[in-house]
Amino acid sequence: MATMTAEERFALIKENLEEILNPEIIEGILAEGRNPRVYWGTATTGRPHCGYFVPAIKIAQLLHAGCEVTILLADIHGFLDNLKAPLELVEQRALFYKRGVTAILEAVGVSTDKLKFVFGSSYQKNADYVMDVYRMCSLISENDAKRAGAEIVKQSDNAPLSGLLYPILQVLDEQYLDVDAQFGGLDQRKLFIAAKDWLPKLGYKERAHLMNPMVPGLQGGKMSASDPDSKIDLLDPPELVAKKIKKAEAAPGVTEGNGILAFAEFVLLPAAGLKGKRELVVTRERDGLEPLVYTKISQMHEDYKNDILTPQLLKPAITKALQDLLAPIQAAYQASPEWQEITLKAYPPEEKKKKEKKVKNKGTRYPGGGAGPAGGESLPVRPAEGAAGTPDGQPAA
Repeated sequence: MATMTAEERFALIKENLEEILNPEIIEGILAEGRNPRVYWGTATTGRPHCGYFVPAIKIAQLLHAGCEVTILLADIHGFLDNLKAPLELVEQRALFYKRGVTAILEAVGVSTDKLKFVFGSSYQKNADYVMDVYRMCSLISENDAKRAGAEIVKQSDNAPLSGLLYPILQVLDEQYLDVDAQFGGLDQRKLFIAAKDWLPKLGYKERAHLMNPMVPGLQGGKMSASDPDSKIDLLDPPELVAKKIKKAEAAPGVTEGNGILAFAEFVLLPAAGLKGKRELVVTRERDGLEPLVYTKISQMHEDYKNDILTPQLLKPAITKALQDLLAPIQAAYQASPEWQEITLKAYPPEEKKKKEKKVKNKGTRYPGGGAGPAGGESLPVRPAEGAAGTPDGQPAA
């Protein structure tokens, strides 16, 4: 980093980002020779998945560019978002996230010694912070808060009031973490726009906002911790990783919305680059051909469109590369009884409800008899054969 110019540092900071709001803030800090202070936050709700490699790789690049990076483990946010993390589990889930995020960063070669981890609950209950929440509530409308959190807070009919507080807290975090910029996904754009407007209302300065693109999940939509079919868990065993990738949508010749190619672009190729050799190898031994070696996603896209790189070739290569990336994370988990204990406390196994045995209603044994007459009434007596008529109720001949 010492030999990089301000322009080179800025180029690395914005690499693979979808958009930057207020880029002049970052450029000005670099021109002064200072290190930009950046924070990335994650609500501690569902278990971290492989989609977290995307921000992890960007964090690695930010560190390489000389940025001072804070990771906010937003435990209170997790509780506010429609009770995604019950209050009694919030603390344990925050500890799990710290372990998981640290392991992800180490898997892509990031020294966590340079990172600062902060729990939201360590300062979001302080008197000054709470007073600023009240002040902000008096200056913005309900619609403002709804719009800011529309893409990141769970939407539902008759939603709890806590969802309106969520974006307010996230905006104030920029001030209380004393940063120059916040880094997040493109799905947070509405909130970042709100932050530019809201903070000056309290007399605080605007910050820059760095946004990475949203990576499609395995089934084409957003990769989500709450949708097991869309993502691969950090602790999924190799055979389950292979099974999920095999089932993933990857239409031949179609690159847009292709979650497998997107994972190569935003995770596997950059991760290989951080380790010193940016390449993805696709073997073709079965066809008796030389392997395909890719160093750029544009090469992969071109070959995929031309049916040189097929789903049948791509999926095994992605599977192998991802299994290799997950191996040190899973080894660290297996070697840590403490992490395993935290996991059980943070995500306790769901108790299977015993099925109640239903009592069958045998009815009256007569067609159309239902459950029998109410009130204890006696059943009608069937006429004897040859008396008032025949068994089928018709008059005797």
